[in-house]
Amino acid sequence: MEDKFNLKRFIDAQSNTYERALNEIKNGRKTTHWMWYIFPQYYGLGRSSISIKYAINCEEEAIAYLKHPILGSRLVEITKAFLSIENKTAYDVLGGPDDLKIKSSMTLFDIIQSETDLFDSVLEKYFKGNRCNPTIKMLKH
Repeated sequence: MEDKFNLKRFIDAQSNTYERALNEIKNGRKTTHWMWYIFPQYYGLGRSSISIKYAINCEEEAIAYLKHPILGSRLVEITKAFLSIENKTAYDVLGGPDDLKIKSSMTLFDIIQSETDLFDSVLEKYFKGNRCNPTIKMLKH
């Protein structure tokens, strides 16, 4: 299968960390570092080398990520786990600036698809429906 967007970089990064990340979310507190490749953001939002490496570069890549049999199902699973947390803010669970990173990621994946309201539900619950404006602006260009 062709990997036009090198999605393998996400598979490789998640291979030893996804289950830990999911457990941290289920326990209501992120304690290790994995945001970049579990909840990717649109290119241009992060400045570090790791955020650039795991940035989504175009809408087509975001769609491919979401439709990927492993990456898409993991994103949905961990997003549902995040959504199920009660009585905590995104900052309580993720800390900063990861609370802003998830807002960007949820904005990206909500915009590029219309099959589910999962990502919109996260934005409604944790951010009062507010989207990441820089992500919206970058997607329009």
